[in-house]
Amino acid sequence: MKIACLGWGSLIWKTGALPVASQWHHDGPEIPIEFVRIADGGELSTAICLNARPVPVFWALLNTASLESACRALRLREAIPDSRIDGVGMMTVTETSAGPLAEWAQAKGIEGVVWTGLPARIAGVEGQIPTLDEARCYLQTLTGETREHAYNYIQQVPAQIDTVYRRAFADLTRWQPDSAAVTVTTPRQYPPCQPG
Repeated sequence: MKIACLGWGSLIWKTGALPVASQWHHDGPEIPIEFVRIADGGELSTAICLNARPVPVFWALLNTASLESACRALRLREAIPDSRIDGVGMMTVTETSAGPLAEWAQAKGIEGVVWTGLPARIAGVEGQIPTLDEARCYLQTLTGETREHAYNYIQQVPAQIDTVYRRAFADLTRWQPDSAAVTVTTPRQYPPCQPG
């Protein structure tokens, strides 16, 4: 079975236990992605956000025998417990499958697709989408190693993941991990990512 994993964040540069069997390709389907999840490491990470602007994501083939084993491998890489039903998304692709994701997979000859399904999170509240101002404020309050880690995360996400929030973060031009203080310029006006 030809199975692909979609990626838009750290999976691309740090696959860990995920059994990737190809390079990461840049011509993935368009998925609504935004920097809306405060991850366990403190970075403001990318996640699916249904009202975000779709961007073309990355994909790689997996060396797994079934869609179920692909999901298990992705759960292991993302440290998502089996008890969590929203942590991993999956789709079996057939000739009758419909929708943009299915059409993309059919064109690539892919029979199954998996992806990380962790929701937005801020202030410890799962599913809560931070506004742009909340996201910027969160980044500005970070210090030390967490601040450096968060900065590096944003820098390492491929430029192709060109989101509204990311463009706004570019205004924090002097937000550097070794800065003594954070200097903020006047933000451009972008619509916040709102829950639907």
